[in-house]
Amino acid sequence: MTAYKDVFNARTPLEGAHETTHYFRLSALEQHDVQNLDHLPFTVRIILENLLRHADGDLIKTEDVLSLANWTPGKATGNEAEYPFLPGRVLLQDFTGVPAVADLAAMRSAVARMQGNPEKINPLVPADLVIDHSVQVDAFGSRMAFAQNVEREYERNSERYALLRWAQQAFSNFRVVPPGTGIVHQVNLEYLASVVMMKEDDGMQVAYPDTLVGTDSHTTMINGLGVLGWGVGGIEAEAVLLGQPLYLLTPEVIGMRLTGALPEGATATDLVLTVTQILRKRGVVGKFVEFTGPGLSYLALADRATISNMSPEFGATATLFPVDAETIRYLRDTGRDPKLVDLVERYTKAQGLFRTDETPEPQFDDLLELDLSTIEPSLAGPRRPQDRVAMQSLGTAFRNAYADRFKAAATNVTVESPINRLGNEGGIATPSSVEQKEDAESQLANGNGNGHSVLEGKDILVNLDGQQTHLRHGSVAIAAITSCTNTSNPSVMVAAGLLAKRAVEKGLKVNPAVKTSLAPGSRAVIDYLRNADLLSSLEELRFNLVGYGCTTCIGNSGPLPEPVAEAVQENDLVVAAVLSGNRNFEGRIHPQVRASFLASPPLVVAYALAGTVDIDLAHEPLGTNDKGEQVYLRDIWPSQEEIRQLVTKSVTPEVYAENYSRVFEGDEQWQALSNSTGQLFEWDPESTYVREPPFFQNMSDQPTPVKDIHNARVLAVLDDSITTDHISPAGSFAPNSPAGQYLLEHGVQRRDFNTYGARRGNHEVMMRGTFGNIRLRNRLTNGKEGYYTVHLPDGEETTIYDASMRYQQEGTPLLIIAGKEYGSGSSRDWAAKGPLLLGVLAVIAESFERIHRSNLVGMGILPLQFRSGESKESLGLTGHETYDILGIEQNLKPRQTVTVKATREDGSTFTFETVARLDSAIDVTYYKNGGILLTVLRRLAQD
Repeated sequence: MTAYKDVFNARTPLEGAHETTHYFRLSALEQHDVQNLDHLPFTVRIILENLLRHADGDLIKTEDVLSLANWTPGKATGNEAEYPFLPGRVLLQDFTGVPAVADLAAMRSAVARMQGNPEKINPLVPADLVIDHSVQVDAFGSRMAFAQNVEREYERNSERYALLRWAQQAFSNFRVVPPGTGIVHQVNLEYLASVVMMKEDDGMQVAYPDTLVGTDSHTTMINGLGVLGWGVGGIEAEAVLLGQPLYLLTPEVIGMRLTGALPEGATATDLVLTVTQILRKRGVVGKFVEFTGPGLSYLALADRATISNMSPEFGATATLFPVDAETIRYLRDTGRDPKLVDLVERYTKAQGLFRTDETPEPQFDDLLELDLSTIEPSLAGPRRPQDRVAMQSLGTAFRNAYADRFKAAATNVTVESPINRLGNEGGIATPSSVEQKEDAESQLANGNGNGHSVLEGKDILVNLDGQQTHLRHGSVAIAAITSCTNTSNPSVMVAAGLLAKRAVEKGLKVNPAVKTSLAPGSRAVIDYLRNADLLSSLEELRFNLVGYGCTTCIGNSGPLPEPVAEAVQENDLVVAAVLSGNRNFEGRIHPQVRASFLASPPLVVAYALAGTVDIDLAHEPLGTNDKGEQVYLRDIWPSQEEIRQLVTKSVTPEVYAENYSRVFEGDEQWQALSNSTGQLFEWDPESTYVREPPFFQNMSDQPTPVKDIHNARVLAVLDDSITTDHISPAGSFAPNSPAGQYLLEHGVQRRDFNTYGARRGNHEVMMRGTFGNIRLRNRLTNGKEGYYTVHLPDGEETTIYDASMRYQQEGTPLLIIAGKEYGSGSSRDWAAKGPLLLGVLAVIAESFERIHRSNLVGMGILPLQFRSGESKESLGLTGHETYDILGIEQNLKPRQTVTVKATREDGSTFTFETVARLDSAIDVTYYKNGGILLTVLRRLAQD
């Protein structure tokens, strides 16, 4: 890396620090007629420092720096300025990290084939990969669950982990946090992030803000610590690793001003679900959000991180909380080195990056206000994280969402509420059989026992190892305390433990049909729960430790108990999951669980006790204990003061310091993995986990000129809010699916299928799983759900994969047509790679989510956006037409108008205009090269 040029003479010693510690002071720009730096959003200041420090007159010109330094509200829209941004580090998790490492390994192989030096392919910025996405909840409800799940994880994933072990020794600047340690974003928050980084330059240390990009959309969580970072596709992350800048348009920053304080009974989860609803309604896709106002002083850092974590759910690029006294306190409380803490405070104050109540409030493109005292207990669902529901309205919301499953009883008779609302007396059971009693219909005729109308003929008796319980619409099948969003927050975790303790004292038990799990984001959580004497109470309610990983939040919920699964399947029940996660898209949590609600950890425990989401916990009892006493949520809900005292007592710096002292070592199983050496990875052509990806094979020195697209067919016509889970699922898959058939043909037993996420190192599996979500609705199939389409023009119904193979044999290019928010959700590069391998050359949609749009460009797929007010419906597009995309061969420019000509089945034609969502000049360059990685690889090969 070249030395800093200091073209603005901004380098200066950091007062009070070591004599060789310098920084690039923003105030130096005042000598160039820059004013009001203290009114810039902190987000803009951090990006500006990055430009100032890297300015060299070539990649980053003086006018780039001065242009951003003169940022003013309302000037981002329509401003075509483009700023190179060089993040300080890259963060990966294993689902996205394994294919990224596989791509880097494949690039080394390609360079070697081109007679180049493969070591040119090496991370030039520090990279950390945390293995957290692979553990599944196979075992639960016992103290052996954790050990059993970890053992199964290694059985499934040893080939993938061997690739990462190779990468550890082959690449410099690359560290791996082994399995069983924690969730990537929580490990980042509690340990990896430094807030201020140091780099040696010209014989002296230079301090600068910690910035990063990550291959997971929830990388944004770190903004709660004052660290600017966000999720990018694995494709973009690989380019950053190889020294390429990201290119940012002029940032648009939306402020959210907080006042007041959270009321009694409200949690950070309730706050973030409210914020998500507000900001999604406001529209912040592609924008930065920054929090300000006096309410910040009453918001703990873990609460801030909870909000920042869910930036993708409301669509923001990142959500920053500036560094302040609370940031410094958190660094100390999580056991950071005192020298680092001192550096952070000195640097941020000297640089104007430290917020106090007296700091001038920044100017924003727009400013929203939220009074924290108005927050109420909430959940979100049943299908989207932005659909907040007040706790007391959950039963009504559930019924409205699935109105077709309900009918009013002729008599509308109600009876006394049964124990735990499901007629169950509790106890731990092992699944064994399902039994539907002959009197089920007569029970239905007399009401369901909860004061509501009778459900539509569904009241199923289930026998779980001798214990009987009822399942019906709304029954809780999964209750999971999981996800970095909430398990990183000691206040809500301690609240869950306190609620569990009081529930046990009151004699309540969890219905045995509920699959319960506790999957914290770091080992520190278990230690402080144990210190607080709360872990045993959670275990008493079967919330046993199942793993340190994402688990249920990403669909690794494991199978339901067999009798429950059979009852749900055979009776088409709409059962629910309640989880403390951040995503609840259809088909994500579990293929048999249609309704999924996001909730705080204490509410997860509460709904596990209630056994149903068809309830108003504000007014109806959780259940009845052995003494016949009705117990309400208000009877066992802990106060904020109780939570605060216990957090202060049990969550100590020593807990974090001890747990992170050996974070990179791993357990005996990690150490025992095969550890191949050498600069080139030895690809195994028989592997069903890791195969050399095809993207760099037979690569030419120069790109093939882009051409107009002719006679294209439509592979799928999709509606609004198609997520990357729909396009490239991460969860389990069936043996009769194209991916399942591939594995069976290669000798893989069904029990060893693992998940799509774990198989991302094998393009053969992933291309067969593209658009493989069982809840996908393709309009070409007339309402049939799943991975199906019709081959045209013959109209034969087949799988999307098989249709694609036929089209490619016929030489037919393919398109996707969709509605609004195409590609929302996770930053999943295979949601772009998969369509490319299926022959998709363009996607026409009403709007695109930020990360997925860039991923499409990064793989050489053209994103086209309907003109405002137009859609597939308004234009009468059915997907049975053939399409010509005209105007991309010559003089392609950012956001160019592109003409689409459609030919109907009767031969008639019509045209409409679209906007090419190549948003910048670098996007055009990437598209012309067939993608970002081919662009970088050609450049490296030429060098």
